[in-house]
Amino acid sequence: MNATTSLPLSGTILSIWAHPDDETYLAAGVMAAARDDGRRVVCASATAGEHGTADPRSWPPERLGRVRRWEAAAAMAVLGVEEHHVLGLPDGALAEHEDTGLAWAGRLLDDVRPGTILTFGADGMTYHPDHTAVHRWVTRAWRDRGCRSRLLYATPTVEHLDRFRDLYEEWGMYMSDERPTGVREERLAVHVRLHGLTLDRKLTALRAMATQTADLVARIDPAVYAAQIAEEAFVAAPRVPDRGDAATRTAVAR
Repeated sequence: MNATTSLPLSGTILSIWAHPDDETYLAAGVMAAARDDGRRVVCASATAGEHGTADPRSWPPERLGRVRRWEAAAAMAVLGVEEHHVLGLPDGALAEHEDTGLAWAGRLLDDVRPGTILTFGADGMTYHPDHTAVHRWVTRAWRDRGCRSRLLYATPTVEHLDRFRDLYEEWGMYMSDERPTGVREERLAVHVRLHGLTLDRKLTALRAMATQTADLVARIDPAVYAAQIAEEAFVAAPRVPDRGDAATRTAVAR
């Protein structure tokens, strides 16, 4: 996968996430391909991820937030993304800033006027409260504007979970007792598997985010890590709320 000509994407790509590294794990290949195809890609993070550490003594929030901004800039350079914006809301507390977050998502849609939006689905991939907050904001802002763009939610596939579920439990990846069930490949709107140079590019971008990736990369087989991040999958957001999507119902009701 080397260009968006093989992907059902249109116009400017707006990639909206909670923390620097979310976009690189979940959409680096798609964003890099869009840039290679000459498309504009705008990436936005709600927080600098200043609390994303198990060692706050070595990484106090001010230091970590600053370093993660630098890491994100390096990763975006690898992917060819020249526009990355960090709002700077408090990491880990996005649910306490619903009005600000919704206004931010709305401004991004109004200013960028994307053809395609990439963000989290209702489960936030890991049930991280910050991830699900960004899902709510983007979904509400998109619907409030008449669903003019194509909104795509990142999702694991059933096949991916079958392969890596036990590893994710070992890593303690989920922030809830709930677990994603995955989506069958035939239901996906966008599905890419990176290999060769495209996979190396994503791995390089992730390595640039060393505060978040170095420990994990050092602990596991490099081939397993590469296989785990090689797939990027998205489903199209429904233009009316899904009865089973509690997060979206909450967003629409506000």
